[in-house]
Amino acid sequence: MEDKTEMPEKEITTNDGKTIAIISYITIIGLIIAFIMNNEKKNAFASYHIRQSLGIAATALALTVIGIIPILGWIISFFGFFFIFVLWIIGLINALNSKEKPLPVLGKKYEEWFKDVK
Repeated sequence: MEDKTEMPEKEITTNDGKTIAIISYITIIGLIIAFIMNNEKKNAFASYHIRQSLGIAATALALTVIGIIPILGWIISFFGFFFIFVLWIIGLINALNSKEKPLPVLGKKYEEWFKDVK
């Protein structure tokens, strides 16, 4: 008799990587831990969210460097960090809901820039 309770392969993969994906959004240390954990299992869902989180971290680093510039840099950095915070919330919600959805505005670029990160 066939077992009808089997889950589709994509769903099993997503559930396995969900924890790693969530960890990737919790600070830079969480991103590093998620990267190391994913190197053992190579989960596609976790890799996707690690790339998105890495993009957020790289953008935050760029905004920090821009923030060194007096006045104009401070203004750009100030508003940019609000934008980064919104991206972080959206990415975390996507990971919690098991969605592989790119972040608004920069998500597609993150996919392109970090396509080699597994």
